[in-house]
Amino acid sequence: MNKITAYLATALLAISIFTSCQQDRRLPFYGERHAETVKDAAGVEKIDTVYQTIPDWSFLNQDSVVTTNKATDGKIYVADFFFTSCTTICPTMHRNLMTVYNDFKSNPDVMFVSHTIDFKYDKPHVLKKYAQKLGVDGPKWQFLYGSKDSVYTLAEKNYLVAVGEDSTAKDGYIHQGYLVLIDKDRRIRGAYDGTKEDQVEQLKKDIPVLLAEYKK
Repeated sequence: MNKITAYLATALLAISIFTSCQQDRRLPFYGERHAETVKDAAGVEKIDTVYQTIPDWSFLNQDSVVTTNKATDGKIYVADFFFTSCTTICPTMHRNLMTVYNDFKSNPDVMFVSHTIDFKYDKPHVLKKYAQKLGVDGPKWQFLYGSKDSVYTLAEKNYLVAVGEDSTAKDGYIHQGYLVLIDKDRRIRGAYDGTKEDQVEQLKKDIPVLLAEYKK
């Protein structure tokens, strides 16, 4: 084997190993977990890890239509918490998320869900105008309105995102600008700061990795 042939063989081996690692990469799980005894398809009992999941939910969307978790069941989706009058992190967060939406808007297995935390002002018709201004049309990106208790509990207990009213804050509310990646089994698989372009780019890379898990 001459030097050129040896070099090419080494390069191909490196590419093969890299591709294999990329294909085998799995995203971590976030939130609480516990061990549970379950039965496999053959009826044999085994110990399995059960991860925290997003519970059933029901809210009004930007079209004033009652929308439930059935809209996202069987899909992976990106969730966030915001409010339309936010002048701090929300504009940047949703501008960045829009680039993710554009990358995956033709993929039927990917959805986007934005929960408003402004239960006083962000009624469905306000969310509709916000979505239109952002450039979103159709059911792929749902903007959801609900009561304070239902939204805040969902954010903090289930999505692990801090939200709240704060009279000392510039816009009257505080919240984290996380984009939370949820898999088809409602488990949290990633959290990305939506105000940071590098983390949003990582989200774009992680979505195909998560989709690939369901093709194996």
